Amino acid sequence: MKTEFEHLQAAHCENGVTTNLLRSAGADKLTEPLAFGIGAGLFYVQLPFLVINNGPAIAFRTMPGLIFKRTCNALDIPVVRKKFSSRETGKNYLDDCLAKGQPVGCQVGVYYLTYFPKEYRFHFNAHNMIVFGKEEDRYLISDPVMETVTSLTDYELDRVRFAKGAFAPRGQLYYPLEKKIVTDEQMGKAIVKGIKRNINHMIKIPGNIAGVKGIAGTGRKIKKWRDKLGQQKAGLYLAQLVRMQEEIGTGGGGFRYIYAAFLQEAHAFHPKDELLEISGIFTEAGDKWRNAAVQAAGIYKGRIGSQADFDVMGDYLIEISAIEKKAFQALSKIKWNS
Repeated sequence: MKTEFEHLQAAHCENGVTTNLLRSAGADKLTEPLAFGIGAGLFYVQLPFLVINNGPAIAFRTMPGLIFKRTCNALDIPVVRKKFSSRETGKNYLDDCLAKGQPVGCQVGVYYLTYFPKEYRFHFNAHNMIVFGKEEDRYLISDPVMETVTSLTDYELDRVRFAKGAFAPRGQLYYPLEKKIVTDEQMGKAIVKGIKRNINHMIKIPGNIAGVKGIAGTGRKIKKWRDKLGQQKAGLYLAQLVRMQEEIGTGGGGFRYIYAAFLQEAHAFHPKDELLEISGIFTEAGDKWRNAAVQAAGIYKGRIGSQADFDVMGDYLIEISAIEKKAFQALSKIKWNS
């Protein structure tokens, strides 16, 4: 069971799966940045009462699955999405899809992904990849974060599809229901819809845990972590922030660069020079996130660690909050033709 499928490497798993599946379904102009922007993938939240891997629950992107769902909705592409209570039922459904030549996206846990380097395997159940065929007892895998296609045995795929813990995937798979041509007009409208959604999520959500207010809120908390948590635990919290930022799906800096690229590509559909100018602001935000990661790494690795160092780290996030607020406010002032 094997279908013709073009593997495209991407910076982030769900962006890549969305792009690869939808391009094969007729959205031939879709790119990773366009999928990310149309799906309003840029976000920030720190959930104060949730702990993951002994650290704060921080996300630099929207909830897993929403980029694919929103992009399909915006482009009017119907989708099939399934979860399974039975491993056998989940396997049979997947095999039926492959027998029909239908590649499918799968949500999986990364801890038992055998083709991942060991240092990247930890308990995170919101990774996405595509299964596009089967040869004997091995499933053919297009994982967008990998350079080439790979494969997993029946047992290995079952193990990651039904991983336990937070965001347990329960064998979840998804795919476009039909192939249809996506027009430039549809792309243009989807871009505007995605931008407007992202504006709401980043500057209009009340409270201080999400959006640009959440970034600044975390910055203020970081300044208190050393006294409140002690040097070692505060360092571990910063390590968690960097892990979520740089190792899980490109995180803080990478997502800002992707969004900057999205605005540049959006210019082809909406030739407004403001998009190019605002793209530069998001690139600046990405640079600041990377600088913050270096500062955090210095603290949790013990090279630095004074209160002044924690203050610098907190100030980075407060500055980033102001930069991203400026960018989204500028986007909110654009007058769209559609």
